[in-house]
Order: sequence, then C-alpha cells, then structure tokens
Amino acid sequence: MAGPGRRIGKLPMELNKVCPDEGDSYPVYPTSCYDLDMVPNLRRNNSKFSKNKRRAHFPSGSGSNEKENLSSWIPENIRKKECIYFIESSQTSDSGKVVCECGYVREQHLEEAIKPAMFQGKEWNPRRHVQEVPTDAFGDLSFIGLGQKVGKYVRVSSNTPPRVIYQLMTQHWGLDIPNLLISVTGGAKNFNMKLRLKSIFRRGLVKVAQTTGAWIISGGSHAGVMKQVGEAVREFSMSSCYKGEVITIGIATWGTIHNRNSLICPMGSFPAEYVLDEETQGNLSCLDSNHSHFILVDDGTHGKYGVEILLRTKLEKFISEQTKVKGGVAIKIPIVCVVLEGGPGTLDTIYNAITNGTPCVVVEGSGRVADVIAQVANLPSPQITISLVQQKLSIFFKDSYEQFTESKIVEWTKKIQDIVRNRQLLTIFREGKDDQQDVDVAILQAMLKASQYRDHFGHENWDHQLKLAVAWNRVDIARSEIFTDDHEWKPSDLHPVMAAALIANKPDFVKLFLEQGVHLKEFVTWDTLIYLYENMTTSSVFHTKLQKVFLEEREISAFSKAPRIQMHHVSQVLRELLGDFTQQLYPKPKNTEQHRLSIAVPHIKLNVQGVSLRSLYKRSAGRVTFTMDPVRDLLIWAIVQNRKELADIIWTQSQDCIAAALACSKILKELSKEEDDTDSTEEMLNLAEEYEYRAIGVFTECYRKDEERAQKLLIRVSDAWGKTTCLQLALEAKNMNFVSHGGIQAFLTKVWWGKLSVDNGLCWVIMCMLFFPLLYTGLITFRDKRLQPMTCLNRFQAFFTAPVVIFHLNILSYFSFLWLFAYVLMIDFQLTPSWQEYVIYIWLFSLVCEETRQLFYDPDGFGFVKMVSLYLSDFWNKLDVCAILIFIAGLTCRWIPATLYPGRIILSLAFIVFCLRLMHIFTVSKTLGPKIIIVKRMMKDVFFFLFLLAVWVMSFGVAKQAILIHNEKRVDWIFRGVIYHSYLTIFGQIPSYIDGVNFSLDQCSPNGTDPYKPKCPENNEANQQPIFPEWLTVILLCLYLLFTNILLLNLLIAMFNYTFQQVQEHTDQIWKFQRHDLIEEYHGRPPAPPPFILLNHLQLFVKRIIFRKPATRHKQLKEKLEKNEEAALLSWEMFLKENYLQIQQCQQKQNTEQKIQDTAERVDMLVEMLDLDRVKRTGLVEQRLVYLEEQMFQFSKALQWIVHSLSSSGFGSEEDVPIIVPSRAPEMKDCHAEEISESVHTIYHVSARNLLYPSSTAVCFPVPDEKVPWKVEFEIYNPPFYSAERQDNASLDFLRDSLENLSRINFNSMDGDINRQSFHGTYRIEDGLPLNPMGRTGLRGQGILRFFGPNHALHPVVTRWRRNVDGSIYRKSLKKMVEVLVVKFPFSDHWALPGGSLQPGEALPQKMKRVLRREFWPQFQKLLNQGTEIYKGYIDDPRNTDNAWIETVAINVHFEDQNDVEMKRMNSFLQGSDCEVTVQWQVVDKRILLYANHKELLQKASVLLGAFY
Repeated sequence: MAGPGRRIGKLPMELNKVCPDEGDSYPVYPTSCYDLDMVPNLRRNNSKFSKNKRRAHFPSGSGSNEKENLSSWIPENIRKKECIYFIESSQTSDSGKVVCECGYVREQHLEEAIKPAMFQGKEWNPRRHVQEVPTDAFGDLSFIGLGQKVGKYVRVSSNTPPRVIYQLMTQHWGLDIPNLLISVTGGAKNFNMKLRLKSIFRRGLVKVAQTTGAWIISGGSHAGVMKQVGEAVREFSMSSCYKGEVITIGIATWGTIHNRNSLICPMGSFPAEYVLDEETQGNLSCLDSNHSHFILVDDGTHGKYGVEILLRTKLEKFISEQTKVKGGVAIKIPIVCVVLEGGPGTLDTIYNAITNGTPCVVVEGSGRVADVIAQVANLPSPQITISLVQQKLSIFFKDSYEQFTESKIVEWTKKIQDIVRNRQLLTIFREGKDDQQDVDVAILQAMLKASQYRDHFGHENWDHQLKLAVAWNRVDIARSEIFTDDHEWKPSDLHPVMAAALIANKPDFVKLFLEQGVHLKEFVTWDTLIYLYENMTTSSVFHTKLQKVFLEEREISAFSKAPRIQMHHVSQVLRELLGDFTQQLYPKPKNTEQHRLSIAVPHIKLNVQGVSLRSLYKRSAGRVTFTMDPVRDLLIWAIVQNRKELADIIWTQSQDCIAAALACSKILKELSKEEDDTDSTEEMLNLAEEYEYRAIGVFTECYRKDEERAQKLLIRVSDAWGKTTCLQLALEAKNMNFVSHGGIQAFLTKVWWGKLSVDNGLCWVIMCMLFFPLLYTGLITFRDKRLQPMTCLNRFQAFFTAPVVIFHLNILSYFSFLWLFAYVLMIDFQLTPSWQEYVIYIWLFSLVCEETRQLFYDPDGFGFVKMVSLYLSDFWNKLDVCAILIFIAGLTCRWIPATLYPGRIILSLAFIVFCLRLMHIFTVSKTLGPKIIIVKRMMKDVFFFLFLLAVWVMSFGVAKQAILIHNEKRVDWIFRGVIYHSYLTIFGQIPSYIDGVNFSLDQCSPNGTDPYKPKCPENNEANQQPIFPEWLTVILLCLYLLFTNILLLNLLIAMFNYTFQQVQEHTDQIWKFQRHDLIEEYHGRPPAPPPFILLNHLQLFVKRIIFRKPATRHKQLKEKLEKNEEAALLSWEMFLKENYLQIQQCQQKQNTEQKIQDTAERVDMLVEMLDLDRVKRTGLVEQRLVYLEEQMFQFSKALQWIVHSLSSSGFGSEEDVPIIVPSRAPEMKDCHAEEISESVHTIYHVSARNLLYPSSTAVCFPVPDEKVPWKVEFEIYNPPFYSAERQDNASLDFLRDSLENLSRINFNSMDGDINRQSFHGTYRIEDGLPLNPMGRTGLRGQGILRFFGPNHALHPVVTRWRRNVDGSIYRKSLKKMVEVLVVKFPFSDHWALPGGSLQPGEALPQKMKRVLRREFWPQFQKLLNQGTEIYKGYIDDPRNTDNAWIETVAINVHFEDQNDVEMKRMNSFLQGSDCEVTVQWQVVDKRILLYANHKELLQKASVLLGAFY
C-alpha cells in the first residue's frame, strides 16, 4: 500500500503511452469564466494549447508536448496531503500492523514523520500533522482486461480551490464547458432495482447527458449508484443509437481506493494500469472502469470515507456559477441532483441541495431514502408527521430501523418537510405514472420548473428557460414545457435565441421558432447578418476565404480599419463562388459609415398559403440602394457552412426557389474544390446534387402547369441573386441534369429556331436559305401567325435572323473559306497575291472583326478585363485566336520576298488549325457532339500518359546512344538517336545496327562528319566489326518494347476506354448541355455570314462608337420583368414549390425503407404503451388492495368496539359476531396525482425554522410542523442559545439589547423610545425571556436581531398599473396587471420590498432611506400616510428566534395615473444615498421571488386592488 511518502521507481516505457482520441471542443478563455489571479500560487501554463479536434486524449504528434505540460503544470498547481507525524493508533491494519491515527502504517510515512524533529503534541491533529506537497498521481488511466478505453485521473488535496480543478478539466483535459451538470447521488453499496426501472434510468441518464452536452458527476467507485452510472455509460458506448462521448467524472476519496499504488508516479503515468479487483478490496473500493475522469480527493488519511463530499460540493457550486457563451447566448451552467436509493448521508445531500436552490430528481422505486421522500412528496407539509415518517422508515429501512432514535426521527421529519415544502425544486420520477416515461425528460423538466422560481421574473424567466432548452438542444422540452398557453411569445422575443439556434446549428429549434411566428424579414437585419458571419464555423472554407479578403483589404486599403467583417467582404467571396457574371449582393459603402437599414419598405408583399413571399429592405436616401432578401441571406449563410438541415428549412421558405437551389449548387461545388477534408468534399457534392434535383423538381411542376411561364422563370433576371438568371446559374454550375431537362431543351430549341416553327424540316430550311424566294411558297412555317400571310415582308427578316439559319449560313461560308484557302495554298500561291488570295484576306478580316465583336460584347457590364477572361475561358475561342495569330504571322512572312516559303509553311499550319475549328460545328449533332467531348477528354489522358512514356523513351534512348555511339557532337543527331529513333521503335521501326547483324559502314559516318548520316557505332578498326555488347542492347530493346508496346500502350487504351464509357453513359446530357453554348453564340451573332458580316460590323460600329448606344441582350435569354408580373410569377412558383414538397413527402412515406422504419417505430410505441398500461394496471390493483386492507382494518376496529359494547351490556357473545366484508372498493385516483395546496393549512414561521441560522454557525434544533405551537408537548426540545455579539455583526447599530440589561426591559409596553408591544397582544415571558407568539423556532436567544421580543418594521408596497405601449392598462385573464417597486441590496441574492426595521423614534426605515434621496423623505412620508394598510403583524423571517421576532406594518401606495406627478418625482429620486442598491419596477406574478414573506404582502395588495396575481 503506497502512502504519502513512499518512493516510486521509474515506470517502463511501454506504460508511458498516450492513446489518441480526437474530438471537437470549444475553446476556454479563463478570463471569461474565472479570474486565475484569485487562486493562490496558481502557475500559468505558458505553452500554446489548442483544443480543436481534441477532447480527452491527444494525437501522437502533440502527445509528448501535452505530457510535458501536464507533468510540469499539475505538480506546480495541484497538491496532495501526507501525514508528517506518526502517532500510534489503538487500531491495527488488516494485516495486524500498527497504524498511525491517519490510518497508514509506519512504513508508509517519511523518516521525518517517524522521528519528528520537534514535539508537535500527543494528539494527532490533521491541521498540524498533515502537510500539502506536490501531487504524485496523475495522467491517463487504463483498466487492465477491460478494453482499451483510457481515462484521466488526478490526486488532489481536499483544500484544492475549485477553480484549479475546473481549469485542469477544461484546459488541460480538454473537456467542453458543459451545458448541464448532473450530480448523481445515492446508496454507496450495491442495491437492487427493478429491471425495467434500471433500464429506464440508464437510458434516460445517458440520453440527457449526450443530447445536452452535460457532465455527470458521481462518486466514481464500482459500487452502488456509481456502478449504475458506469453501467449506463457502458451500455451507451456499446450501442449505435447515439454518437459522441458521455463525460462521467468520478470524485472519490483517495484513501479508500483499492490498488491505488499503481496510480502513483511523480512525473505522471501515461497510462497507469489499474486492476479492478473486487474480491480483495476489503473495506476499500475500486474505481469504476466506465467513468472517463477521476478526481481523487486526499486529506492525508487512509480508509476514511466521505472526504470528497465538501470538495465535490464546492466544485459543483463553482461550476454552476460559471457562464457559458455559445451562439451569442450566455447561460449559467445549471445543476441538477439525481437521487437513487441512499441512506442518511443522501438525505443530507438532498437537504443541502434544496437549501442551495439545486433541483433534485428522486427516482421512486430505487429504495430507502428515495422511496421515503417519494411516498410523502405530494402531501402537504403538516400531513408529514413524525408518526408518518416513522412508519415509512420502518418499511424502507427494515434492516437498520432500530438505529433510528427519537431525535433522529424528528430530524428526518423536519428535513423531509423542508424538502417537500420546496416543491418547485423537487421532482419525483415514477415509472409509468404521471405520464412519466423517460428520466431525461424528468431531469430537464425539473430544471425548467426550478428556473421558474429563481433568478428571473416574468418574461425574463421564460426567456431563461428557452435559452436552457436551446443550450440542451431539446426541442421536445421546449414544445411541451415552454411554448404553452401560460405565456404569450412575441416574435421579437425569439430573435436572440433564433440567432443562437442558427449559430449552434440546431435546425429543430429554427423550425420551431418559425412555427411560433418569427418573421425572417424582421429577424434578418444588416447587423444580424454581420453578427452571424462573425460567429460562423471557423473550420469552414468560406470562413478562411472571408478572413483572407478581410485581411487583404486592411493591408491595401485605408478604408476599413475597424476589426469587423462587413457584408461587402462577404459579397466578394460570394461573387468568387457564384461567378463574375453576377453582381455584388452586398455593395461596398462609399464612405466609412456603416450600412444601416432604415425603415423597412416592402418591395413585394404576397402571401401563398400563409408564407410571406418577399421583403426587400432599402437604404435611406443619399446612399447606394441595395436590396435584402432575408431568406436568401440566411440560406447563403447556412449553405456556405455546409449545414444541410438548416439550409433545407430555410430553402422551403424561399420564394425564388429554383434560382436559390441552383445558386446553392454552384456555391457548394466551388467550395468543394478547396475543401481539404475528403468527407466534407463528398458531403458538399452530394448536397449540391440534391439542390440540383430540387430545382429540377420544382421546374418540372411549373412546366407541367404552364410551359411558357416555366420558361419565363429560366430567363427572368433575379435581383436577389446578382441580376442573373436560372439558366445562367445552371450553366455556370455545370448542372447537366437540369439543363438536359425536357422543358429547358424545348426552350433552347425554340430559341434555336427563332421565329420559325420548330416543325420545319431542315432540308426545306436549307433550300430556302439557298433560294430565298421559296420562303413565300409555304414551305416554311412561322410560330408567329402574323408572319404566315404571303405578303408579309417580315418573313425574310424573320427567316434570316433565326439562329438555325445563321448557323448553316456560317457553315457554308466556313467551308467556302477553307476551300478557297486550300486552293490558294496548293495551286495559286504566287509571289504577287492573286484576287483569290485577297478574298482570303478580306474573309479573315471579317473573322477577326467577329471575334473582336464577341470580345467587346458586354451587355451585363462586366468590364473589358472580365470579358477577356470569359472569352479566353472557351476552348474554341482560344483555337480561333491561335489560328488568326498563326495566319497573321504567315501573312507577315508572305509579304517579305525572302521569307515567302516560310510564310507558306506557316499559312499551311494555320490551315490545319482552321480545319480543327470545324469540330465546333459538329457539336450541334447529337451523334458527333459527344464524340468531340470524348476526344477532348482523351487529349487530357494523352497529356498525362506522355509523362510516363517520356520516362521510358528518355531512359532507353540515352542508354542506347551511350552504348552504341561514342562522343556524338551533333545536337540534331543526338536528338534523333535519343528521342526520334526511340519513339519510332515503339511502332516497329527498329534501328538495323542495334544488334550488329545488319551493320554496314555505308549507312553511317565513321567520324560523324557526314551531316546526312549518323555516326557509326563502336567497332573494331581492324575488321570493322561492332564491338558493343549486342546481348545487352537486345535485352534493353526487349524490355523497352515490353513496357512501352504492351504495358503503356494498353494502359492508354484502357484510359481511353474508361473515358469513353464515362462520356457514353451521359451522352444525351452532355450533348444537351453543350448545345446551349452553340445556340447562345449564334443567337447573338449578326445574321450575315463572313465576309458579308462586315456590313453588320460597320452598323454596330456606328451604333456603339458614334451614337454611344449600349449593348443589349435579347429578351429570349435574359428578361427583366415588371414588378407586378414578377410578383405574380414568384407567387405561382412558390405555390408549385409547396406542391413539389408535398409530393416528395408522399413519395418518402411510400418508400419501402421508410415504411419499415415507421412500422418499427409504431411497434416500439405500442410495446411501450402496453408496458405502461400493464404498470398502471398493476398500480391500480395495488391501490385497491391497499384501500381494501385499510377498510378491513377500520371495519375490524369498529366491530371490535361494537362487540365490546354489546358484551359489556350483556347482549350476545363474541362467537356470534358476523364477519362484515366491504362489497366493493370505489374507484380511486392516483394518490400522487392530487396535490393539496399549502395555503389550506395554517403554518407559522417556516423560514424561522431553518436548520442553519443566517450570518452565523449556529445550528437550530429541528422542529417539525406539528411541534411548532408551544401548547404541543415536545419533551426532547433542547434548542441552542445564540445571541450575536456586537463585533460579530458590524452592521448592527449600537442600540441593542444584551443579556446584562435583560432584567431592566419592560416587555409588552413602551420601553422608552422602544416599542416592545406586539400586534398580536400580550406575549408570554418565561425565565425572563419573551416567547415567540407563533411557536418554536429551534433557537433560543436574541440571534442577530436588535431587540428581544418584537422588532418593529415598515414595508411600503408601492404599486402602479402595468401599461401597454399605447398607455392602456395591460390585462391578463380579464384582470388588470400591476407593477411593484422592488429593491436588491448589496451582498443579497433576493429582491425585496423597500423598507425594513424601524429605528426607535423614526418614521422611515434606514433601508428606505438608502433607496430614496433625502429631499424626498418628507413627501414619501405623506404618501405613506395617505396609503392603505394591508397588513400588520408577525412576519416570518429567518432571523426570528424563540425570544426575538419581527413584526411589520405593510402600507400600499398605489399610483392610479401613469402621469401622476408624485410617481414621476419619486422615480427621479430613486437610487438615493447608496448607488449599489438596485431598484426596479417588476410585474406582479405568483412566481415572483421575494425575500421572506414579502410575497404574501404583495398578494394582499393585489387582492386589495383587484389585480391579477
């Protein structure tokens, strides 16, 4: 057994390993949670410690640094305790050895402790004989034979500040700050529970911890309730129902842990191997292997239980005082106590928890204390009598009932009464009763119920509860407990929690808030958007890009110096993602003044099925006008963070839904290209595909209803998405599925044929194109009926401006150009150009002009640089530029006589490129178009294949050249030998001399002097035979051909085959997608073919350059609609989107997998209902049996009395007595379902009977309710005597009674200036001391009150009517609501009515003078004189004793008019002499928390005024 001073050798290296376990966590900033400077001797950790992607353990890359940090930080800041003075005890150890008073044997002490240097006293005193030294047990903990799970542990002194432990857990152990703290307490020994109750408890406990992000704190040992907690966590870890980790912290006593030797290592154990051995543990206990963290509390003793209780209480209290900020919502960490079974210590724990305001959940059926409390929980306190508690103890404490003395039973009765009296803090979980089925719901309901009665008033209380529900992520609790008829929520009240739910990614709450009436147009403001983007996920790609843009602007611009992201930064990133064809969604301000939204001006107000279509906000005059679409803004914010559920909810609210879905698809595809994480990339691409199919689904619904309106949706200019169109978004996002939709292809076909009917045959079009008079023969039909008459002159223009006609004219022109170009190159290329060649030049000039027109054609105002970028992004444009540049280069050489031939060569190359341009024409063909795509993709395959081929060609070529040829100097022949010959070898042209068989000197030059022959290989000068190793060259040749001909070429064929199959599977989609580019090109192309197109170019030049007319886009591809028309179109689209969503829901329900899942859920629900019904039936039977037994008992008593009376009167004998059985037990209600109000019973001074007297260490004698009156006999009543000394209470005035002048006090009369008369008449004097007229309190003496007997006080109840915004009186349940003036004094946790104790001879209390300024005191005295007295008498106060008490006069001062001059004057004079006093008007409600019985005074005032209470 290792003691405090035992040396521990160095652990083997295999034990010092760290098991990595990554997880997400939130950063902890000490300054926001606690002040580290307040902790004495706390060393700060200077190492940079990141908690991202880490929870309790650390990856190997940072494991060594983390171990070093812990090995240095923990010993510096955390200490243990050890005995430094050995005093022999009368007891012995289990092995019979002599032990010290601390419990350790002599060998486990330091030498200094065995032989102390100085005498320190004969009696062992832990304060003097125990010292603190750096701890020697901490690190990782592994349980041998129980899996690979690794926990954390540390040995701490019992005096360790909770702040240090909290810092260790959050900063060094990497635990997330909890949203909830669950303290599980109960029996420390193993106990039995019903299997169903055990299962419900385990499932519910883990569920509430996992869903809310809670910490579970228990004793940490492998026994009793701690074992139940551990087994619950173990079952959770073995199931696949939940994800994540449950944090279970065990706080145990170090001196009671079995096998604790293995935990000791001064430098830390990573990990320490622990053996869980219950067989040899004896009176000690083993740690539970299912807990994740252990805090082992050491007080220097061995075998002493309960050492950890005080530190655990302090730690839980400290954690509950911390504030967690997440998503912009700050909440104090709530704490709840869960009780199973338990003994006397558990009762004390529950009592202390209730006293401190901690809610408790008691599980009925677990046994002992839990069942005793559960049995009496719904009874009024007066009915919980000593006899009843004694009866319950005899039932549930059968084995130990004899140990309960009368005083102990009285104490238990008092504590149970106080526990039950605080019903708002006590929740009883009853299996199958009170509609309770899950422990997790009971725990959360207990937290909400407790929060209703503390910390907050009125709406603030409801808001606090909602924040808790959001933090716990329990939308079911919010629906059932918060959004009820008890409180009416305004949509604006939900805005803060709506933002929190968005930031914390809680889509269920977002959906709930939308259902509760949150209007996005009111919620989404400019500042809200900035706040959301400032709090977006830092790990997202969008956040990285946003920070980059923000930092770049700060570096290069003097505009933005504020450290805040603005919306124009967001707009820059969004434009990069959506494409430069869109305009800025959020424009950059012209000055440094921040964007502010002025009055909201609705641009479109339409409602479809109750959903608002659009709310556009405009800036005030004098600034750049911009629009805000709240749905779009939130959708973008959600989609850039890849939050699928949030985006789905918001998209369903959108009006421009097709454009929104396509934009989301485009954004996600762009973000996926920069995402490093493979899983995230796949998720983004899947979500992008899902939104593409959503756009297809909605468009399909629209196309079915009305083809023309659906096609108008495609080309409508969407202001919300940067003045772009749905079609443009789909093309930029490469949404082939969408573009290949039949409706879109029909639209493109209509555009392709222009004003011609799509039913025209292509052959007739070509005939009319070649011989245009045929247009008037009826061969060609037009879509516009007005063009059908033969005399219509517009038929000619309509025909030749159709894109299909322009395309075929350009094909004819291009073939003519190539034919003439080939003729000139092959037949008519003279020194002096012929007329045919001049035609070629003019023709090329027209092509150059057309390419220039395309380059400068900018109807959307992108700018020249952007247009150049867009122009060069097209492959065919690059090919055109290449061909033109080559032609110009050849033309330049052609005009120089010396370079005439090179010019012809260059022009020949230009002809090749011009011919390649013909492939673009074939894209219109459904058969050849996809094949061109295949060729383009195969070219990419060839490009990468050449890298592999070059390796083999270069290696073989250089080796062959070096072996065969000696010192070749000619570069051209080196290139031929290394590259050219090696490349030809692949195709079978093997050099004849490589094997020496066909070697001939006639084919080579011996010295390499002949420029037309290669240099001869190495040979013998004597016989002129080759001397190079023929066998080596042959082997190299064979290997080269094997790898190149067989391996690489077949690899290339396989790559081509894969590419072909990929494209072939989507041939139809690819053709339909690329078809748009050709249609768009010829739709905007001048009708005349080259070279006649020069006339059109001349017209455009005059129009744009001379007359300065801007370029416009044809309405067929982009159309700006009127506001009314757009509103109607969007309304129609919104309606059909709802139809689409309904169809999707129906299809999902019809899905086989969904049916199976729904069936399984229904079966589970049916099983639960059957089990619940069985439990209820069993409970009903038990109730009937109990009722029957009680009736039989009553009948037997009655019959016994009758028999006795008749026998005494001489009538009959006892043998003739008939047996009477009750005929039928009446229907009984559940005894737990009926609660009797406390107000029915008159109970005096509840607060005055608290066991702990305020501002002192005095402990009152327990006085149950039935023993309060003096007339009731209470033989064991022996209260302590306490009167505070003057120095103990510095705030008391010098005028104060004392025991010395007790005999001179005149009670029941005016004693000088001191009024010692009671409002309740004459009070008794016993042993010279007055007796409290209301009965016993449990404490004798004066306490901290000023006088023996009555201490008079004055409490003004200042009220006014609660008003609406318009000034009318606010009503609830048809009654007026009133507001009261309340104050909170320094160092007080309670609000109270103004007023307090009266000084002798004064009219106003001192506390009232602290609230009001001196100049208003006389006027307020007049108001009191005019007020109405509502109460006069005894007031229940914790300071009351048996011999001193407080009596008050409560006067109501009510202001009827909101413009009352006196009320305004009083408001101006509030906060008088003490600036630390807080004063406010508070709405009166039955849940209002006030000090002592001030609430009863307020209720009397409400009754007097007839107001709501």
